[in-house]
Amino acid sequence: WVLQCYIRNISGPLSLLIENYLREAGSWHVATIGRGCKLDPKLISALIERWRPETHTFHLPCGKCTITFEDVHLQLGLPVDGSALTRFVQSADWGAICYDLLGEISDNIYGGWIEIGWLQDTFLELGNDSIEVERIRYARAYILKMIGGYLMPKLSRNLVHLRWLLKLVDFRAASKFG
Repeated sequence: WVLQCYIRNISGPLSLLIENYLREAGSWHVATIGRGCKLDPKLISALIERWRPETHTFHLPCGKCTITFEDVHLQLGLPVDGSALTRFVQSADWGAICYDLLGEISDNIYGGWIEIGWLQDTFLELGNDSIEVERIRYARAYILKMIGGYLMPKLSRNLVHLRWLLKLVDFRAASKFG
């Protein structure tokens, strides 16, 4: 049995117009390595067969190994020693939050979840003549697509929660979350 792997890659080239915002949010490295990611399902299946959930380790012929926060930091460039995001955020009006932070409102918001496809269709391409507020909104949408696409994908493979958008009000503050 071979595991089916799925990563929702972000289409189109990475706009250098939002590089500073992605760097400020601590997401630049993830944005560059996550593009066009190809997975080897047989390799992943082999690793899963060697995973022991009771000890949280891989049992390999050469010994045992585990994934640490330092590994996550080194591979993805994400902070691992900041504040943790653990509480669920509830809001009465996700549409208003979506409009305030993205400048657009999705027709389909399911209890705070929006479709990644909507983000891709709405934030197609950023023009060189764009103003700063458009670039900031585009950067927020781009980070949301990364979160829902390959950092924390939902089983539906097409939804991301707007609670992450609330953490992108201030990019500098977002870089402090681990």
